[in-house]
Amino acid sequence: MLIGVFDSGIGGLTVLRSLRKAWPGHSTIYLGDTARVPYGSKSPQTVTRYAMQVAKYLMDEGVELIVVACNTASATALPELEKSLPIPVVGVIGPGAKAATDASQGGRIGIIGTAATIASGAYEHAIKLLRPDAVIASIACPLFVPLADEGWEGTKVAREVAERYLEPWLPGKEDRPDTVVLGCTHYPILRPAIGDVLGRDIQLIDSAETTARAIAPILLDEPDEKSPTHRVVVTDGAAGFAKTAKRLLGESMPPLEVVDLTPFGS
Repeated sequence: MLIGVFDSGIGGLTVLRSLRKAWPGHSTIYLGDTARVPYGSKSPQTVTRYAMQVAKYLMDEGVELIVVACNTASATALPELEKSLPIPVVGVIGPGAKAATDASQGGRIGIIGTAATIASGAYEHAIKLLRPDAVIASIACPLFVPLADEGWEGTKVAREVAERYLEPWLPGKEDRPDTVVLGCTHYPILRPAIGDVLGRDIQLIDSAETTARAIAPILLDEPDEKSPTHRVVVTDGAAGFAKTAKRLLGESMPPLEVVDLTPFGS
């Protein structure tokens, strides 16, 4: 089965990496909408329009399953994608919420994400459905996306930004959660900085692995391909993308392709 995966930029490669590890017998095509990154600062209407354009491109390429490896698009565009597309569509929020409620011992769950994801309340809704007694707090961390896209995750700047955003949850603070959802697929790239700032007693939830498991009902009955292929496509050349993608995917990183989404709608 050819699986389409997309994100606004490089963050969804964390989902792609987990997916390819869990399901090595299936082909993939990844699209990073680098010409329009970040999605997190844009309106829900704009994100939905972008997501539909990407989905139309992936459908035109013959994908049979789409994984929305973007929390912002999952929060705002998933219902429209599910309604409009004739193939299965899976987002990252449901699997991430399930992992958080399973992991939290005290029911105090924090969420960090883009401004759009936090404003949508999608994680809060998904978590409350699973654990009504959960105490939830959230923080928008918009600068994490460009830091990840620029490959600055290991810098002093990244740590200082993390300290500023996460100040309410620093060690010693009264309202610290016991579990924090990395509510953007870019954020696992900055996981070392985030973990160092928050402390080891807080569990960090990365929805990449849980999303890879969530597509099991779709793939279990699909036979493995003899020679699966993999493509990585972007909407802008983005010199830094290839470097970071190579670091995330290693030797399995295919040559980078550039596509124009203009023919796929406005």
